[in-house]
Amino acid sequence: IFKADVSKREEVKKLIEYTINKFKKIDVLINNAGISISNLFTSVTDEEWNKIINNNLYKESLENLKKYEEDRKFCNHTIEHFIDVARIAYILVLEENINVSKEVIYAIGLLHDIGRVKQYEEGINHDLASVEMSKEILKETTFNEEEIEIILNGIENHRSESDNKLEEIIYKADKLSRQCFNCEAEKECYWSKEKKNFTIKY
Repeated sequence: IFKADVSKREEVKKLIEYTINKFKKIDVLINNAGISISNLFTSVTDEEWNKIINNNLYKESLENLKKYEEDRKFCNHTIEHFIDVARIAYILVLEENINVSKEVIYAIGLLHDIGRVKQYEEGINHDLASVEMSKEILKETTFNEEEIEIILNGIENHRSESDNKLEEIIYKADKLSRQCFNCEAEKECYWSKEKKNFTIKY
């Protein structure tokens, strides 16, 4: 018996190597480890989100956001915030045992506020602008249609509570990422007390 966690790529590789070494080939493979919304295991990379952060539109938008928010005293919309949201959301997904790939979660985190640049430039609601910009950015990734739909829904609905478990997690992660307890402008912020984060949870 060879024990392995099939959710971990390295353990799956070791399982395959063990099987080939012992039996010389694999005759039958039965996948009953759960439902996946990801691509085929062989086509998913561990760092799909790097295609997002290296996208020209994405990089240009981040630079413009820095300029637009240079004198902003409230929370900024930086790559640090995007990554914080992604990491907290991933922890919450693991805690609640929701079957969503890390790549999908990080894509939502990295893209959810990128439309802020359009809000500054054209007055468009940033959640809607983020969706439209993400459609272009995601063309350079290998996410399938189902994954892209999940990503875009997560982005579009990140500002409000939802009955959808993943979208609710993104909403929570966005709020939990903010350090209201350490913000000099907290008393001037338009967020309600319920939305503000005064504790460290993740």
